[in-house]
Amino acid sequence: MDKKGKIYIGVFFMLVLGLIFLEATKKKPINWFPSYVSTHKIPYGTFVLKEEINKLFSSVEIENIKIPPYSYLEDTTHIGTYFFVDEAINFGNAEFLHLMKFVERGNEVFISTHGMNIDTLNFETERLVSKNLDEKVFFKFKNKVFKGKEYSFDRPFINQVFTKIDTLNTTVLGITGYVNAANERTEEGINFVKFSYGKGNFYFHTFPEVFTNYAILKSPNQQHTANILSYLRDDLPILWDSYYKTGKSKISSPIYYLLNSKYLKWAYYMVLIGVLFFVIFEGKRKQRSIPIITPLKNQTIDFTRTIANMYFEQQKHKNIAEHKISYLLEFVRTNLHIPTISIDATFYKYVASRSGSSYENVEKLFQYCEQIHLKNQITDEELITLNKMIEKFKKTIQYGK
Repeated sequence: MDKKGKIYIGVFFMLVLGLIFLEATKKKPINWFPSYVSTHKIPYGTFVLKEEINKLFSSVEIENIKIPPYSYLEDTTHIGTYFFVDEAINFGNAEFLHLMKFVERGNEVFISTHGMNIDTLNFETERLVSKNLDEKVFFKFKNKVFKGKEYSFDRPFINQVFTKIDTLNTTVLGITGYVNAANERTEEGINFVKFSYGKGNFYFHTFPEVFTNYAILKSPNQQHTANILSYLRDDLPILWDSYYKTGKSKISSPIYYLLNSKYLKWAYYMVLIGVLFFVIFEGKRKQRSIPIITPLKNQTIDFTRTIANMYFEQQKHKNIAEHKISYLLEFVRTNLHIPTISIDATFYKYVASRSGSSYENVEKLFQYCEQIHLKNQITDEELITLNKMIEKFKKTIQYGK
């Protein structure tokens, strides 16, 4: 390699090292993925909620449910408040029927998710859209105990409201909407309701972000979260759902550990780059293309076929027959180990005993060969007959009688 090429490679390596340094020292971006997993400390995880709910309801058991509600509620002896929080929850008809029976026995179900259309209970939702970009969202409780205090949220989200409810069995607990710069309300809708069913209650809430780490740790949103949780009964166990979650509570791939640390990640990338350079330079230096050498063709069969056709076309049947007889005798000497100097009764006997053919067939074959040998010319039929007798004799040796 010349001097100019080495300079180019050195500059390239310096650029790669500079890029690695910049990436390694760059501040790690915030992960805004809406996981809602109780072990995740990212902004939209629910680690803080899980810790605080243990303090708020210290007198009751908090049970972590990792299986589908359908399977868990097969046991009708379970009691408590089934607590669901996630970006989106889609219950099957049979599963929601289990939840209804669970509530009917005197239990409660709390569901906070974006949008829910529950035909069984006559609930429908739709998105509430602000008219202007400068409008702010507000949340307000209907209960006078909370003194009409309003809360807001400074992150973009899907604001869903109920457009259809069962007014006979439903109590409106909270509303949401938008206010403009003049503090005038432009849009408003219901986002938190209580539905009485049998001996228990359903709670439907359409703003799950209020239960995330980001919302709770940002004052005064923690009071907003606490006000919602105050509707839960403190005499029933809380059944925390860990099944319906957008994020995964467990790492599904070992490489996650590697790529989650910026130092290990760039060490991994350096190894890949090193392997790439090794393949490019070392492989090129040591590995040479291997030329394809076409093996010589076996022309023996083609040569034999050509000679045989030549003899046959020239009507030299006697010559062909003589060659066949010579090959037959060579075959006897090589495979049966019998000398062919004298073709007599003793010879027939040895050939018959070692070949498996009958004495009569052996005698007939070699006497026919002797007849062919004594003639000056033979016909096509005689040559064909000789060939058939020889082939039959060889097949007897190979396959037996």
